[in-house]
Amino acid sequence: MIKIAFLCILAVALGSTVLSQTSDLDQHYTVFDGKGNRSSLSAIIRAFGGADAIFLGEQHDDSVAHSLEFEIFKQAVSQYSDKRKVALSMEMFERDVQIVVNEYLSGQITEAQFLGSSRPWGNYKTDYRPLVELAKDKNLPVIAANAPRRYVNMVSRGGRDTLNGLSKQAMAWLAPLPYGEPSETYDKKFKALMGPSPEAQMGIDKILASQSLWDATMANSVANYLKNNKEPLVVHLNGSFHTESRLGTIDQLLKYRPKAKLLVVTMRYEDDFKTFDKARDTDLGDFVILTDSKQPRSKR
Repeated sequence: MIKIAFLCILAVALGSTVLSQTSDLDQHYTVFDGKGNRSSLSAIIRAFGGADAIFLGEQHDDSVAHSLEFEIFKQAVSQYSDKRKVALSMEMFERDVQIVVNEYLSGQITEAQFLGSSRPWGNYKTDYRPLVELAKDKNLPVIAANAPRRYVNMVSRGGRDTLNGLSKQAMAWLAPLPYGEPSETYDKKFKALMGPSPEAQMGIDKILASQSLWDATMANSVANYLKNNKEPLVVHLNGSFHTESRLGTIDQLLKYRPKAKLLVVTMRYEDDFKTFDKARDTDLGDFVILTDSKQPRSKR
């Protein structure tokens, strides 16, 4: 199932259909802390008080997770936006469309123009629009956090040095070069996930370099907001592999902001979503939310 969440490094992942925002949602997930003790959404929201940024790691076709993301962001806005600079940060938009996102949030362009120019994921309207509209309604920033796909593809084909020939403007849409190397633990986890076959390992270091560009650019986007705002609180959405076990994007962010207080929530669907598997789930996040795998999904 982790492989489903990870498809975003090769193509921009699968889509999903948000579960209706009703009391029925509570029947389709279980919250644990990172050690497997039962917890709650309320405990997650309380933990926001001691964090600068919260990372919500999803499987991109998980309808329950998308509903939970909306609920968590709504509670963050309700409880913290009067005293902190709350922002929504998203893997799902790339840094070169930030101006388009800003124009839509400020009411300068229509939603149709926004969608036509910002390259939204195919499941935007069902899964991510509710969060963006809430941010728009509350006059909160939305950070287009990701590296443009064309540059990620460049690295996967030719390695990280291919970026050196980009223009100064293009480089502004990426993490500062040279961006950070992945940790040894992340390297091993990535390569294990890809599999041991010669086909899977072909060009693996370049693909890992492209994954690290993705991680570093999202991390840099969040770090810039933390640096430039007093009392910030960033809620960031990404595929779970990017932040599981505080690796990937978390590793990269701490290179930019070593003292940042970060909270990781990892969401994954399971057939038995009420049981925490210690061998599989321990320390995947500060909180781990298991969701009901039997809920409907949709493809992008």
